Amino acid sequence: MNNILIPLTTLATGISVTCAILYFISTMENIKVEKQENEEIKELPIILKLFMPLTPNFMAIARHNTFEASRTPLNEKITMAGYENVIDAERFIALKLALSTFATIIAIAVVVSGKPILGVILLLVLYIYPDVWLKKTIQKRHISIQRALPNVLDLLTLSVEAGKDFLTSLRDILARRKRDPLGEELERTFHEIQLGKKRVQALKDLVKRVQQPDLSAVMNAIIQSDELGVSIANLLKIQGDQLRMKRFQRAEKLANEAPVKMIFPIALFIVPAVMIIMGAPLVMQTMKALFK
Repeated sequence: MNNILIPLTTLATGISVTCAILYFISTMENIKVEKQENEEIKELPIILKLFMPLTPNFMAIARHNTFEASRTPLNEKITMAGYENVIDAERFIALKLALSTFATIIAIAVVVSGKPILGVILLLVLYIYPDVWLKKTIQKRHISIQRALPNVLDLLTLSVEAGKDFLTSLRDILARRKRDPLGEELERTFHEIQLGKKRVQALKDLVKRVQQPDLSAVMNAIIQSDELGVSIANLLKIQGDQLRMKRFQRAEKLANEAPVKMIFPIALFIVPAVMIIMGAPLVMQTMKALFK
């Protein structure tokens, strides 16, 4: 019996520690340094900001040819997350190295103290945290853009059908909407056009910068309408209807997937608990009858 309880206890301890670390990281992410009311500068999670002063010590390693292949896609991911004005690929790699070094030192100390599983879990969590945070930020940004896009298209359609041109409609909508990831990207594109960049090129840069499928489809359609001289009002209306239909189809898909996703937690957590509750009295009575 002890041979079974020891691995189970170790596994439960590892899971508990991992959950505690993830909860701590999530809590630290939500802590923001006090800033001015109109300030729109994005900030890294505080757990990453703590290691930013150490990045100059690792910049020489981050600039090495070993990381050359990963710098370009990493820059693209940082831009997709909206943090290109906060951190670049070289500094992000240096930040990962600093965090990994700290994690290695702590893990060695924990392993030496006689808790190797805890040390390995801590090392893995801190090592993969920057990449997980970046991926999670991109996903949140893309979901926000995906949700806001149909409403913006509806407003653009109404404005254009009322007689306004595309840029004037976009400016008026951005002035009245609450600032969000979609608004940030459209506002940046609008300013680029105001500064003299061609509208087609500004929209292409928007597609390349964000890389969100729905936004890319809409912008490519607008680019084609500019090149072919198609009515932009009808185009925006069609794109809005298509996005709304995709939203309904996505909701139906998630609803159909829910029962399948529930099988694993039910089998892992609920069924064993039910079996223990129902079977424990029977086992106890059987043991009493056998050992009388």
